[in-house]
Amino acid sequence: MRTFDYSPFYRATVGFDRVFDLLDSVSGQANANGYPPYNIEKAGDNAYRIVMAVAGFAEAELNVTQKENELLVTGQTAPANGQDEKQYLYRGIAGRNFERRFQLADHVKVTGAKLANGLLTIELQREIPEEKKPRAIPVTAGQAALTH
Repeated sequence: MRTFDYSPFYRATVGFDRVFDLLDSVSGQANANGYPPYNIEKAGDNAYRIVMAVAGFAEAELNVTQKENELLVTGQTAPANGQDEKQYLYRGIAGRNFERRFQLADHVKVTGAKLANGLLTIELQREIPEEKKPRAIPVTAGQAALTH
């Protein structure tokens, strides 16, 4: 069983703490087979990017869905009609169907996805509502009320 220490990422990322915890917890499950490989990048203070290697998939074969705090990325290859079936001598490019789930932190939204050069790039933005942001409370000097 392969384990990975995610502790250095905790210092460098904001909003993905739960993702690293979940990656640790799914390491023994069938879903964590490593396909397709992906990177999680920090693109700014509140911006993140997930880059997945999806060589051989067309835009129409990929589906990116966000529901609450879960991001689901699926790839379904078009079924072959039997006549164009290729005979491979060696097949090193995996073209199998996949489903990848990511647990997103609170207030993280998907802002876009694009496919270029075999890489699916999903842009994420953490948008903290105004009522959740810290605010400064002014301190004023005044006279204390005297009671006699």
